[in-house]
Amino acid sequence: MKSKTTILLELWVEARTRFSNQLHNLHEDDLKKKLSPSPNSIGFLIRHIGDVELLFAKNVFGDSTVKVSAKTVIDKKDTGEWTNVTELVAYVNQSFTILKTIVEKQSDEDWEKTISTQEFGTKTKAEAFGRIISHTTYHAGQIAIIKKYA
Repeated sequence: MKSKTTILLELWVEARTRFSNQLHNLHEDDLKKKLSPSPNSIGFLIRHIGDVELLFAKNVFGDSTVKVSAKTVIDKKDTGEWTNVTELVAYVNQSFTILKTIVEKQSDEDWEKTISTQEFGTKTKAEAFGRIISHTTYHAGQIAIIKKYA
């Protein structure tokens, strides 16, 4: 029988492919694309996914070794600076690895512990993890639509 951690990790990794599978087909000129009236570019959304994954590792799962300057969260708008595809892909690969590493350390009991954040209040770690899954897939959908229609 699989542990809760294994099941939740498999769910997240599979859901995240809606995002990660798109990264192989992106070019520098795609990163600036937007769809009006949305202010966010593909480059901003990629960086934002990485920022939020690192924030989850640090704030939800308590990894104090994580250093993150979540510029997309701080600025709350696209500043037009996310234009290097190689750097962005490296950033989200790193954020994935960091979050995956801390998630792998969770016990079955850890998933039932409650955490509180300003962004979404008090939740169990399992409920909070649902937020990162839906967050990434939501923005992955935006990226796909922008790339197709912009």
